[in-house]
Amino acid sequence: MELRVLKYFLAVAREENITAAAQSMHVTQPTLSKQLKELEDELGTQLFIRGNRKIILTEDGIFLRKRAQEILDLAEKTETELKESDEMICGEINIGGGETDAIRILAKVVKQITKEYPLIHFHLYSGNANDVIDRLDCGLLDFGILIEPVDLNKFDFQKLPATDTWGLLMRKDSPFATKNSIKQEDLIDLPLLCSNQTLVKNELSGWAGIDFDKMNIIVTYNLIFNASIMVQEDVGYALCLDKLINTTGDSNLIFKPLEPPLVVGLDIVWKKYQVFSKASKIFLARLQESIAKETAHF
Repeated sequence: MELRVLKYFLAVAREENITAAAQSMHVTQPTLSKQLKELEDELGTQLFIRGNRKIILTEDGIFLRKRAQEILDLAEKTETELKESDEMICGEINIGGGETDAIRILAKVVKQITKEYPLIHFHLYSGNANDVIDRLDCGLLDFGILIEPVDLNKFDFQKLPATDTWGLLMRKDSPFATKNSIKQEDLIDLPLLCSNQTLVKNELSGWAGIDFDKMNIIVTYNLIFNASIMVQEDVGYALCLDKLINTTGDSNLIFKPLEPPLVVGLDIVWKKYQVFSKASKIFLARLQESIAKETAHF
């Protein structure tokens, strides 16, 4: 597969129309149609269902759209890194992670580096642990921030000097809003919104001492913001980490920690034997220096 052809494929997937895609890619319609037919022949599968007015992706086409975008992103990232000058430090650093207040630790380092090296640019990707690990494996991310528990066997990592606390996000008019904390028995019959990650569910099951499948989980989520809106609309209560949703001022939400406390650590990880760009080496070194200084104060 040529990168050029993958760009043609993505244009058709985006425009859902051969003519519009050809115009956007500055090629003739027959040329584009021929390239797509050759791509299907090469892969041995049908990628599109061709209608009179609209082109629809098949299941294989949907899969290729995801992979094609990852391939093109990786190619662009590789080209950028290879163009780095020996005299000038520049480059792209891609960091992914779940939602956590610990991003403040990285923010201080990013601020320092961008002042000193204005040609270093950072790209943040938000996703759950599964998303971040997949993108690390594909080489689309240089670093990932993972909330424990997580399998670190295939990564090198640096523990972050921060922890997150699990609790229950609820409306301020909830009958539980006057409690100082939430106990296991409080969760039994509540309509819950919970992370869709298996490791998270296992962690919470271990804390609760009950079969999590028997809990009244009505919604699962991968990022908390949309779940918090459902809590605002009185859909249920969200099991989540503290400090991710604003519960101050005019907010109608409040967070209550679990009891006994369920506190988790955080790690910044990267692939073992990874060959870092100069920019990534600088970032990791500065981050480790910052962590060492902060740890020394305790």
